[in-house]
Amino acid sequence: MIEYQQNTTVKTCVICPVIAGKPMRLSEDSRLEEAKGLAAAINLDIIYAETVHLKEIKPAMFFSRGFTERLRPIVAEQQIELMVVDTLLSPIQQRNLERELNLKVIDRTALILEIFGERAQTKEGTLQVELAHLTYQRSRLVRSWTHLERQRGGAGFLGGPGETQIELDRRIIDDKIVRIKKDLDKVRQTRDIQRGARRKIPYPIIALVGYTNAGKSTLFNYLSQSNVMAADMLFATLDPTMRKISLPNGTEVILSDTVGFISDLPHELVMAFRATLEEVLNADIVLHIRDISNPDSASQRADVLDVLEHLGLNEIQYANNYIEVLNKADLLEETEKLSWQNKTANSNNTILTSAYSGEGCEQLLKLIEQKLSAANLHCSVTLPVSDGKTAAWLHQNSQILQLENAENLNTYIISIRPEDLARLSKMAENNEHISIRK
Repeated sequence: MIEYQQNTTVKTCVICPVIAGKPMRLSEDSRLEEAKGLAAAINLDIIYAETVHLKEIKPAMFFSRGFTERLRPIVAEQQIELMVVDTLLSPIQQRNLERELNLKVIDRTALILEIFGERAQTKEGTLQVELAHLTYQRSRLVRSWTHLERQRGGAGFLGGPGETQIELDRRIIDDKIVRIKKDLDKVRQTRDIQRGARRKIPYPIIALVGYTNAGKSTLFNYLSQSNVMAADMLFATLDPTMRKISLPNGTEVILSDTVGFISDLPHELVMAFRATLEEVLNADIVLHIRDISNPDSASQRADVLDVLEHLGLNEIQYANNYIEVLNKADLLEETEKLSWQNKTANSNNTILTSAYSGEGCEQLLKLIEQKLSAANLHCSVTLPVSDGKTAAWLHQNSQILQLENAENLNTYIISIRPEDLARLSKMAENNEHISIRK
């Protein structure tokens, strides 16, 4: 972890390497801005930032000696304490850079882990971050520090050569990982019980996913009239948040805000946060929130779809329960905004919105209604006028399309979810006055 006092910031330089021949989804400027944004997310004081072009990766320090010699006087003059390298470094490369430049060096994975460690609030989020930290730390033990080569005496009457410090440290980390996984299993069991309870009600789940800082939390707040933290910074939201909202036709749904994705998301974090992201796997509707004002929006979209496929949602963009929400329309030029409005006018999978101004949000709710009702079944239910309890249940759990009155009977033409129809059928089995015609 980066050590710094509560009211001070660490003087930092951000280096974004670009390797010849290696394809990049984001532009060079966008990558550097994103790396600076990640550093700023934990209040690091960015003194110097640079994109460095490399012909090849040097095994010893990642960078050439010419680069480190050029950077050394800048580090000394500006009293820079920390260097953030926007790529994955090996333990040897990290150690050699620290010795060469006489400062602390962290890579992209360590920086994202640092942000997650500072932002996680719930017990589950804290455990997931700690698990990711330990998994990352364990891979750094090999030849990372010279003290790890020392050997400790063996225990027991048989003696033996004992174990090296590196073996002891690895065993300590492994023990912690086992403990955290057990704790997470308990949390997952609790979450499964909660999901089971929601299925019995049940409310459709609407999950918001998207690139970090795409405006998910702002949209979540607008739709649910909540005050979840929404800020113009990367990874403002880590812990999942849920709220019940009503669609225009009265249908109640659960809106779920999730952690933002990012390019080159560390594998340790994808796996650690799988339990949190299971809300997406179980969602009735997936809303993919995109920052359409960002010039790299298409690349960010591809990164999010990659993570979703890694979670098991293959070809999600072609699914009937997928809606692409082109957010931050208020930041577009008028001609560009008009162009997007024309492109999305007749689409049932894409919609233009502004969570800031509320533009397009009502249409989004109606589109969610259409998606949910597309899987519904239509049937007629006849009840005695006196059966107010079943009538109230129908109003709460189905969409009333038509109501006909005849003598002492009411006939409801309804649109209803298959699972709710199964529940209604069981109710009819125990009540001869309820008649269902499919």
